[in-house]
Amino acid sequence: MTRLSPVLRGLALGFSAVLLTACNEVEVAERPDPVTLTVEAAGHYCQMTVLDHDGPKAQIHLAGNPNPVWFTQVRDAVAFTRMPEEPKDWTAVYVNDMGRAESWANPGIDNWVEAREAFFVIGSTKRGGMGAKETIPFRVEEEAFEFAAEFGGAVVKLDDIPTDYVLAPMDETAMPGMSGEGPYDVSEATQ
Repeated sequence: MTRLSPVLRGLALGFSAVLLTACNEVEVAERPDPVTLTVEAAGHYCQMTVLDHDGPKAQIHLAGNPNPVWFTQVRDAVAFTRMPEEPKDWTAVYVNDMGRAESWANPGIDNWVEAREAFFVIGSTKRGGMGAKETIPFRVEEEAFEFAAEFGGAVVKLDDIPTDYVLAPMDETAMPGMSGEGPYDVSEATQ
């Protein structure tokens, strides 16, 4: 049996420790700040000017990209995070805090809340900027419940939004009038 010299043994142990440390290090991307919404922002799926649409908006920041991916509806941003073909290296998802919005038509350009910290109303009679059912974000839970009392729906956290709610096809009447009306059955989300 061959014995390692104390020097080689020390080097082998040191090298092993470095390898184990490198394997256990997980690179955590720093969360960027939200970006002010401007007229240059185009919706990821529709390529339309985000500011031209009513209702809450969203921005997703991907690792290594200084520019956010914009969404004319929060529902679309939530769908983006759930679809297997979309990138999963997002570092932040910001949504308009509708408790600080001037109105449904003017949700704001700088009133962002990180989606994982927000409360969402789903299944209300309000429709998003593209006419589809919307996930309406609020920083303050009580404000979400007040909105739900007025417009219907259930209050949930991001992870509790049903995937079929955000991935379901828009109904035939969604785009033409964009009336802001249209209930959704949220009975499963509230159980």
